Amino acid sequence: MDSFFPKFENIVRRAYQFTDTEAENLQAQHTFDERNIHQVLPDIVKQLFDDGHYSQATFEAFKFVDKEIQRLSATSESGVKLMMQVFAESSPTIQLTPNSTTSEKNEQKGYQFLFAGSILAIRNPRGHDYSVKDSPDLCLDHLVLASMLLRRLENAGYTIKPNKSLQRTA
Repeated sequence: MDSFFPKFENIVRRAYQFTDTEAENLQAQHTFDERNIHQVLPDIVKQLFDDGHYSQATFEAFKFVDKEIQRLSATSESGVKLMMQVFAESSPTIQLTPNSTTSEKNEQKGYQFLFAGSILAIRNPRGHDYSVKDSPDLCLDHLVLASMLLRRLENAGYTIKPNKSLQRTA
């Protein structure tokens, strides 16, 4: 029985040679990296998330989306009204598709409702009601949606300007 232990130990000590995982891949990734949260979101979103302020992190992310749409459309309007105006099917200020086929018009209209709906259903309750409490998973789902909306703008040729100056002071 004593002869088996040295053989077992030898096998265990050499096992690392046969693994596909490299040492650098063993480092823990931040949840934002795992969920592919857009890096253009303000730093405060990540800080709030890391500190456990999930509904506030969601609110800040969608506030950023709203402000970027304001900037890209050069209008002072905000919220649902802004989204419905700038993504309108006919003469959109922010055009996500060529808008020439029925399918392209439907996509433009669909994104109009996605942008407006995310402001109405996600941002607004967190901006008007202090009692909204999000779980980490719900917050991450919201941040994935915000990231998808920002990436759709980028895919249409718009440049999103990161606002890294938004940071918590204490």
